[in-house]
Amino acid sequence: MHRSKGFITGLVIAGLLGLGEIITLLAGNGETPPVEVAAVGAALGLITVVALYPAWRGSRGAITAIIVTRLLSAVTALPAFFVDDVPGVAVAAAAVGVVAALAAVALLATRLRRPATVPAT
Repeated sequence: MHRSKGFITGLVIAGLLGLGEIITLLAGNGETPPVEVAAVGAALGLITVVALYPAWRGSRGAITAIIVTRLLSAVTALPAFFVDDVPGVAVAAAAVGVVAALAAVALLATRLRRPATVPAT
């Protein structure tokens, strides 16, 4: 199976984001992000990390799971931009995370396209 550089890059970005979310729960202070948000992020990160190997092997379901978890993770970061008492460092980290998640999704989504069918003659 041929894996494009974009696909590999998307998997690496998604994997690093997933690991980062797991580490955030384990090493976080419980305030930024709140422990509830960190727990949801860690669960999404764990799903992402578990789906990496099947996605590498070409599983469309695993690729879809990674895309969905990265999008949900980006959504959980959005309140950082609207809540008043969020530290600037956390807002910057949320911005980087959202942009990286969208980049990973864009790189992985190309793998889900089915080739055009050729009509029989």
